[in-house]
Amino acid sequence: MAEYRRDMHASMPDFQMPNEEQVHLAAETFRLLADPTRMKILWALLQGESSVACLADLVGAAPTAVSQHLAKLRLAGLVKGRREGTFVYYSAANVHVRRLLDEALFHADHTDRDLPDHDEQDADVHVGAPSTAV
Repeated sequence: MAEYRRDMHASMPDFQMPNEEQVHLAAETFRLLADPTRMKILWALLQGESSVACLADLVGAAPTAVSQHLAKLRLAGLVKGRREGTFVYYSAANVHVRRLLDEALFHADHTDRDLPDHDEQDADVHVGAPSTAV
């Protein structure tokens, strides 16, 4: 049976498994995004750069907790900081962060509201703000 499965994939000319490092880094990114506060922080940063105090107010968390979340997100390459005097202003690292959140929120919206699945032709139609608030 296992040999049949290998043969089945071998017959697919474009089939490629991601390498171990890619899988590990992607899993780590999803692990970091698995926290609702971090998702809210990232969504806020996608709207523009912000300080820890402003983010804390937006997401309803203590500034120390937001700082800890930001440190983890920065180490993972999901956010970047810009120092101005004694303040640090954070922003989303790149367009990939928006795409990750868009997909996750789009999927959640469809799961929550039991909306129909989309085929691959419709895959890029939803890019942008989700239809439900974060």
